[in-house]
Amino acid sequence: MSSQDSIDKMMYSFVMEDVLKGLFIHVQPGYVACVYDLGRGVLKKVLTPGLHLKVPFWQKAKLFNTQTLEYDITGEFNPHHERALGDVPVPAVTHDGDKVEVEGTILLRLDMKKIPEIWQNIGEDFVEKIVRPTIRSRMRMVISEFNHDDIVGSKRQHVEAKLQKELESIFAERGIMVENVLLSEVSSHSSHVKH
Repeated sequence: MSSQDSIDKMMYSFVMEDVLKGLFIHVQPGYVACVYDLGRGVLKKVLTPGLHLKVPFWQKAKLFNTQTLEYDITGEFNPHHERALGDVPVPAVTHDGDKVEVEGTILLRLDMKKIPEIWQNIGEDFVEKIVRPTIRSRMRMVISEFNHDDIVGSKRQHVEAKLQKELESIFAERGIMVENVLLSEVSSHSSHVKH
């Protein structure tokens, strides 16, 4: 076998590998895939876990996590990672005028049926465009309706339920489900509240 035959065979194997990889979409458990088609845009059909075929070079697949996602609001969050799921403590003012910083966890899940719509209308950066600003705004609004002692004491569950209801009213139409809201820390701070 000549060296030219070896090169041709090697090139053929690279091309075949690229084509075969481009033919299949492997969707793992806990994820779904959406497909962008050059001719039809984002397809409405969501691909569930398993192996699926697609048209190489013409269709692009994107995986989305459909498991429960923890949106942690904590001082350990790195705000330089804008697409990361979470936030720094949210500054707010209580009904009785106390400046506080709120930490907690919000459990979210993407509605599988609406994922193509999310990808089409919002894009992959839906956390920084929709989730983070909405959570900050609604958290400030709800905290302002309660006195500091109620938030840290007897009415904490009411605060969590009210916040969950507010978030659900905005997120549901966008394909984001709110499973639970859990406040972990509401601490007073003396610095000016950021808006």
